[in-house]
Amino acid sequence: MKTLISHATIVNEGRSFQGSLIIEDDRIADIIEKPSAPQGQFDQTVDATGCFVFPGVIDDHVHFREPGLTQKADIESESRAAAFGGVTSYFDMPNTVPQTTSLETLNEKFLLAQRSSHVNYSFFFGATNGNAHLFPQLDIHRIPGIKLFMGSSTGNMLVDKKAALEEIFRTSPLPIMAHCEDTSIINRNMTEAKARYGDDPAVIHHPEIRSEEACYESSRLAVELARKYHARLHIAHLTTAKELELLKKVQSAEFIVHSYVTAEATVSHLYFCDEDYGTLGALIKCNPAIKTKVDRAALRQALTDGRIAVIGTDHAPHQLSDKQGGAAKATSGMPMIQFSLVTMLELVDAGVLSVERLVELMCHHPAQLFDVRERGFIRKGYKADIVIVSPHAPWTVTKDIIQSKCQWSPMLGHTYRWQVQHTFCNGHHLYNQGVFDAHYHGEELSFR
Repeated sequence: MKTLISHATIVNEGRSFQGSLIIEDDRIADIIEKPSAPQGQFDQTVDATGCFVFPGVIDDHVHFREPGLTQKADIESESRAAAFGGVTSYFDMPNTVPQTTSLETLNEKFLLAQRSSHVNYSFFFGATNGNAHLFPQLDIHRIPGIKLFMGSSTGNMLVDKKAALEEIFRTSPLPIMAHCEDTSIINRNMTEAKARYGDDPAVIHHPEIRSEEACYESSRLAVELARKYHARLHIAHLTTAKELELLKKVQSAEFIVHSYVTAEATVSHLYFCDEDYGTLGALIKCNPAIKTKVDRAALRQALTDGRIAVIGTDHAPHQLSDKQGGAAKATSGMPMIQFSLVTMLELVDAGVLSVERLVELMCHHPAQLFDVRERGFIRKGYKADIVIVSPHAPWTVTKDIIQSKCQWSPMLGHTYRWQVQHTFCNGHHLYNQGVFDAHYHGEELSFR
């Protein structure tokens, strides 16, 4: 199968230029840097006039809820949402039922994805207080890293013993992606909030309960351990200006890749702030909490000075009934993968970051930080994971557009100017202007 994508603005490796791409089977065969289309015989031609071509987005942080929580979401539905949004690869988190904290449960997830994932996939292995002895048995070519919950979480995935934390940072053969919130501080804040506001404080108090202090103290400890043991630490969903003080301002992508400590910001924390609780309520309740406009501004600034290395989603669907209530009762998490790229493109329009930087943060850096093989860039010989977006195609989010199984989104009713027109996964035209190939399955990612 030979495909031509012509007359595009290609954004890749810090540059934007007029050109065309040739895809042969599952690979990028050629990149032509000239406005005119190349001649030749092609099985398929896509005219990308007026559109931008990016590498497929790699989302380093999703919760697809399978196995065990499939009333909320499953691999099929959420990977379909990913394809609609231009995301061609994802790393799924271990807090499912059962948790992905043994070799058996890890292998079972790969089998589930092989049968039902529409885009490319891999899975984090979850750390517990007692499973670091399994690290040497992990296949480092199959998974991106170890997920460590240093804050409130379900079951025994909260690692709260100092000796266990020391062993994880000392022995991990892979990057450690840490959820950093101090549980004792959160519990103290919740007790005080309930005494003041009742058993279910309004959701506007969520960022007071899961506070700046709770985030900073946990992140500080994680950075301390990473530096002590020379471990690769990737702090998930950073939310506060104060935590950014723990990170260095860097311009070199190579320095970011080889740094001991990197950080992710999520689309939700970059787009919303605490003022949005007034209109969206618990729909934007997530852990760590969405915080102040000052924190959001600091996170946005950090996108361009190297302190934030990756933009992910922490895509975490729940049934709408689970989102009722306040800071104590409503569940935390929201579905964002279908709208992550177009939401970040709104921030490009607002001057927060350049389109070239967006591609670095959503495509290049996830591939570099986790050593993903042959993806994340538009390069000859690389896998043809490609997304084509139009900047002049207004559309409004309605319920029938939402692909996530939960069938709601905090973006419901929002009108976007940018639109994903095409998604290619391994050279396969998976999404074509509203037409989706439900029979196609993605590939297991490989690393290093």
